[in-house]
Parts: sequence; C-alpha cells; structure tokens
Amino acid sequence: MKIAVLGSGGWGTALALLLVENGNQVTLWSYLEEESRHLAEAGENPLLPGVPLPKELNLSFDLACVAGCDAVVLATPSFALRTTAAEIKPHLRPDMVLISVSKGIEKGTSLRMTQVIREVTGDVCPVVALSGPSHAEEVARRVPTAVVSACEDRAAAEKVQDLFINDRFRVYSACDTVGVELGAALKNVMALCAGCCTGMGLGDNTRAMLMTRGLAETARLAVALGARRDTLAGLAGMGDLIVTCTSMNSRNYRAGILIGQGVEVQEAIGRIGAVVEGYYAVASACELAARVGVEMPITQAAYEVLYHGKKPQTVLQELMRREKRHESEETWA
Repeated sequence: MKIAVLGSGGWGTALALLLVENGNQVTLWSYLEEESRHLAEAGENPLLPGVPLPKELNLSFDLACVAGCDAVVLATPSFALRTTAAEIKPHLRPDMVLISVSKGIEKGTSLRMTQVIREVTGDVCPVVALSGPSHAEEVARRVPTAVVSACEDRAAAEKVQDLFINDRFRVYSACDTVGVELGAALKNVMALCAGCCTGMGLGDNTRAMLMTRGLAETARLAVALGARRDTLAGLAGMGDLIVTCTSMNSRNYRAGILIGQGVEVQEAIGRIGAVVEGYYAVASACELAARVGVEMPITQAAYEVLYHGKKPQTVLQELMRREKRHESEETWA
C-alpha cells in the first residue's frame, strides 16, 4: 500500500520503518525542509541513534505526498495536528484511512485527537486511533510490542491492524476510541507525576500508589465520556501507564524527575528537548473533568504544580490528607 507518515519525530520514524518492513511504499514527511534533508544526509534520525533509515523509505517536506495514498499516519505533536489535518484535506478520498498516533487533548477545545481530525476533515474518510505501550526507541530496535487499533468502524480498525501487525509488532483491534485516546493522553500526566515522585527521592510504594489511583481517576473520566471501563485495564490504559511511568525513555517521566528535583517547570520542559505532551494534556483534562463533574485529584494537583507553581511536596501532602473513602465507587450493601 502507499502510505504517508506525517511527522518525522521518533514515533513517526519508528512507525515508518515498520510499515516499510511490512512491504509498503512509505513517505516520511517532515515539517521543515532542513529536517528532511538532514535525515537524508545522515541516514538516520538523531532521536533514534544507530537505527538506519532504509533506502526504500521516501523523505519529503511537501504535504502533497499525501495525494494518492491508501493510508495517512498523523504523527505530529498534538498542538500541530489541527493545522496539518486542514492542509491535507484537499488530498483525502473516502477510500483512504487516517491513522492518529498523536497522544493528547487539544488545548482550548478539549477534543481528542481523532475528534480534531474528523472535525477538520469533515469525516471524509475513517479515522483510527493507534495507541499502546510503545516507546519509539524500542519499536525502532524491533523489540516485541503490542498496541491497539481503535475505531467505531470495525473494518477500518482491522485494516489498520493488518497494516502494522507482524511477528514483533502485535496489534489488537477495538471499538472504544474514547477509552483508548483518553488512556493515551492522561498517562502522560501521570508520568509527569511519577517522575516528580522519583525526583523527590520517594520509593516504589509511592509510585505504585500514584499509578493505581491515577488510573482510577482516568477511568472515571473516560467512562463519564462514554468509554468502556475495561479498555483502561488493557494495553492503551494500564499498559501504556506502566511503560510511561517507569522508563527513562519517557519524556514526561524525565521532565517530572527534574521538577521533583526543584527545577522550574519551563526549564525542565526545555531541557527535555522535545514535546512533553502531559504538560498540555493536564489543563484540558481538568476542563473535561469539570465539564462532566468527575473528581480527579491527582490531575488537579499536577495542574497546580505545572501552571501555578505549587511545590510537588505540598500537593503530595494535600493528596495524602484527603478525606478517607472507599477504594471504589461501590459501597457495602
């Protein structure tokens, strides 16, 4: 198949390599001409050192590369997704499939990534979310990985499943786009928090508490917005949360460590040298939670640290001193 991957960051590049390996004709698009030329000259992406770009991979900085494609992978940062989707709209056809691998919630609208794409493109063709515990660095090095292809249109979800699946990249299909996308966005918030715990010198107990309770509030929000609760126990929920909250491959986790060590938020984000999606997602998550009346204490605490300069030590104490409650919504009969 002819496929365009829009976004030549680590994740877009790793997926482009996978699609080439699966026998597709793939073009990797860069936003900047000099970035595309650097990739061609270096023969590898500096974000994936030691992983050569195959000669079969086409490189471009012209969005017209989308014309005539059977599938388009949108791998831009969340803040650039709307503009990119608008620019490719003239090239779209009903028999194409759009694949969103960007993780986040749009600032200002609180829309999920597939919602942004569908709004901008006018639902010309199916939009599928692809997500799960998948560091680009490991996918590029052929480390066995599993993800979820989610769409209300089963045929579209399974088409994407067939595009990506091979003997080291397993893809499950699903219908719960809401759960898959919210799990993907909010795990970045929790990874920032987990990093703060590490940066403060706290232990495994604290991180396990943070991840478990973070998943609980993520599930509350997702279900309130129409998701299936069991989705959050799967690859796009718990799976992605584990990998992002425990690995130095995670930009959000590394940024959180710096903040926990006392580095100012903007400086910490700048030191990472790439987009820290959790910083943007936390504000939108708080807006969504307020809109549907869902309590998200960890997310709200993260917002206070990231946007209002509150100390991580202070919000941790406030969280620990919250009124006692049952672990789940159910009570004894």
